[in-house]
Amino acid sequence: MEISNRLKSIPPYVFAELDKKRQAVVARGVDVINLGIGDPDQPTPAHIVQAMQEALKNPVNHRYPPFGGTKEYREAAAKWCRERFGIDINPDTEITSLIGSKEGIHNIIHAFVDPGDYSLIPDPAYPVYKSSTILAGGTPYGMPLTPENNFLADLDAIPAEIVKKAKILFLNYPNNPTGAVCDLAYLEKAVAFARKNDLLFVHDLAYSEMTFDDYKAHSVFEVPGAKDVAIELQSLSKMHNMTGWRIGFAIGNSYAIKALAQLKSNIDTDVFRAIQMAAIAAFEGPRTEIERCNALYKVRRDIAVAGFRRLGWKVEPIKATFYMWLPVPTGMTAAEFSTLMLEEAGIVVPPGTAYGAYGEGFFRMSLATDKARLIEVFERMEKHSITFDRNAVKA
Repeated sequence: MEISNRLKSIPPYVFAELDKKRQAVVARGVDVINLGIGDPDQPTPAHIVQAMQEALKNPVNHRYPPFGGTKEYREAAAKWCRERFGIDINPDTEITSLIGSKEGIHNIIHAFVDPGDYSLIPDPAYPVYKSSTILAGGTPYGMPLTPENNFLADLDAIPAEIVKKAKILFLNYPNNPTGAVCDLAYLEKAVAFARKNDLLFVHDLAYSEMTFDDYKAHSVFEVPGAKDVAIELQSLSKMHNMTGWRIGFAIGNSYAIKALAQLKSNIDTDVFRAIQMAAIAAFEGPRTEIERCNALYKVRRDIAVAGFRRLGWKVEPIKATFYMWLPVPTGMTAAEFSTLMLEEAGIVVPPGTAYGAYGEGFFRMSLATDKARLIEVFERMEKHSITFDRNAVKA
């Protein structure tokens, strides 16, 4: 038998491949510290788990849920958006449930992109933007995110002939993998760009609540008129430590939401009703655990900043996400450095090229590991002389 050309057109999922390499090193008896995948190491808050346990006892919740999410879930999500961002979302026409934002990314592309169409995506970026565009028969166009542009895509630099062929624009702030943030003025510019060029603007806001140092992330719908051209993807994965629960939602332009919901109704049967009830408890519950986790990540961030500076890196503290995006030592490729870290120090860090061509020369590090292990990371790097200027020292 032979797999489809569609599947042949995309590489294996980066985190699956990284895990294979990690397992091979573990099999040799190495104590590996995994700073690869962005999976919170803290448990789902107790009040959410309790709501799930109660919901499981009701046989009504064991049946198929309604398409697009229960009325209660949509209303709770819309209320949370109003309280958090000051925006009004119609729970009947401007919101649909998602089985996590990853699924939403994939399906919104399939709802709007035909063969020959372009998707405008950040580079580096979450790999699903690119792979799902290719699976839909479209062509991804990478908008470079570089230190020179503060990792903000330069929309004016996109060639006019590419823009004419584009159907969809993806942005993601707070950003994975770079940790970059944007202000409201940047989102205003993106909305204007989408309106001018008849694009659907998809803002991936999966890290909206993981912020530090008084920074608060913005919803695109804080921009007047954004509903004319935009939708926004939200996820409970990071904000409530619910990565395995697989639940999120999309809000915004009613036409786009309807199209996304229509496609999904032909593919999945929505989120288990008991999980939706647990998510309602998350929306309505206190922010105590969010704030506790953010304080925890801030401590880890500061440990990492100090550790990298001690080893020769010039690094500034991130304001959001639990990712640090750092240059590899001079004279090394991203893949070489990733291999060095794993083979010599037993530390998993993804090479920047896993997120796009403009990721060359960088690596990503997740802060989803406890303080003691994080301190050990820098002890191991120092022991194995893994410093920013290691090649200059050898020369």
